[in-house]
Amino acid sequence: MVAKAYRAAALALAWSAPLCVVGSTPAQAQAESLHAGTLEVPLNKSQVVTTDRAIARAMIGNAEIADVLPITDRSIYVLGKKMGTTSLTLYDSQGRVLSIMDVAVGPDVFALREQIEQLVPDEPIDAAISNDAVVLTGMVSNAGAADRAAQLARAYAGDKVINLISIGATQQVMLEVRFAEVNRNTSQDIGIRFGAKSRGGTFGGVTGGGAVGGATTGSTPAVLGLNPITDAFGIIQKAFGIGGLSINASLNALEEKGMAKTLAQPTLIALSGEKASFLAGGEFPVPVQQSTNNNSGGGITVEFKPFGVSLAFTPTVLGDRTISMIVEPEVSAIDPSSSLTIGDIKIPGLRTRRASTTLELRDGESFAIAGLLQKDFQTTVDQVPLLSSIPILGALFRSSSFKKGETELLIVVTPHLVAPIRPGQVKLPTDRVRDPREGDTFLLGEAYRPAPIEPAVPAGAGAPVAAVPGGTPLADAPTPSAKEDGYAF
Repeated sequence: MVAKAYRAAALALAWSAPLCVVGSTPAQAQAESLHAGTLEVPLNKSQVVTTDRAIARAMIGNAEIADVLPITDRSIYVLGKKMGTTSLTLYDSQGRVLSIMDVAVGPDVFALREQIEQLVPDEPIDAAISNDAVVLTGMVSNAGAADRAAQLARAYAGDKVINLISIGATQQVMLEVRFAEVNRNTSQDIGIRFGAKSRGGTFGGVTGGGAVGGATTGSTPAVLGLNPITDAFGIIQKAFGIGGLSINASLNALEEKGMAKTLAQPTLIALSGEKASFLAGGEFPVPVQQSTNNNSGGGITVEFKPFGVSLAFTPTVLGDRTISMIVEPEVSAIDPSSSLTIGDIKIPGLRTRRASTTLELRDGESFAIAGLLQKDFQTTVDQVPLLSSIPILGALFRSSSFKKGETELLIVVTPHLVAPIRPGQVKLPTDRVRDPREGDTFLLGEAYRPAPIEPAVPAGAGAPVAAVPGGTPLADAPTPSAKEDGYAF
């Protein structure tokens, strides 16, 4: 601490013989040899300058910026009074110049350096005075360290901070996102429909879903009927007569069960502090009506809306190897049930699962950023008033249906710090599928020929093109066998 506080003050201003510099005059060489650098003095603070020879006189260029006071015959006291720069010249008893130095009075960079060492450790950051501003220099490992150093500097110099800190090798972050969704649906539909007509044709009636009746013309009764039964798994029909009535009854029943499973696992790599995004899906056209200034029709244009699996995220690697991320995953698919028909144009709808959040995780840690548990239940009863309330027989005059749905969705993210690997260690999905031969296709019905995984090329050959988790290259990665499934990393 003491050595650092007096780093700029403890200048050994030794008297030495002038040295001639090639290409310069003796006077210029002597002036350069006498120049002792720059003395940084914090405003309203002091520094002590010592020499190895006796000082007879000290002259300051601008007394409003700094003041000098003698301490001993070989040391002087320099006090910073006003921000700015000036010069200090020291003479011996014979009037010869001992040393010439620049004096820079500005913010307290000595206290700033100490705070940077405490609050931003293990980062080579230096602070210097430039007129009334603070100049930060050095090379740090991440953007967070540079930002913290700049915040500390603003506490000493306000907005007059010149940040010349550069960031070294930028970390690369690979984000794995897993969408896991299970959708279960159950529905039951039971309906009874029958029609009755007198043999003389003067009386008739129908009940059940899809009952229709025509208009009455004069004394001719309306034509009654039932629409065809569709989307039913079982239909039982019976025709019989009671007295003078001919009755045609039918029972339709449907029980439907279904389950849908969706699993998507997009992976994306980005530099620390940079945004990356991708879309694996497609686009569908949407017609858009254009209007002119007088609100009249201006024709129809087509816009394309994306759908599929998309991922966008912006990672920032912090000083303790924690990864701060802005994550925006989305999975969407065309849903015919939510489509919209305008005239002869049918616009499909989308079923979308989307999340957007900011979180911090360490390398290899996982976090469930979104989840959904949803249960839907719907019951519908179609019945004939009064008649459906008759005990037991009332079931003949009503149809019932219910639908039940359950949805479970979970979105999990896992970041990794990654480093490049060699091209020989990368195995592509197409490496395991060869083009089929014509004879195998026509005679054996084979759509493709499987290919074994080739042994990985030893590390050290080629240039790095891919990335692996962990932040270190897979120099000693084991060679996968030809029986392994998946990709050989």
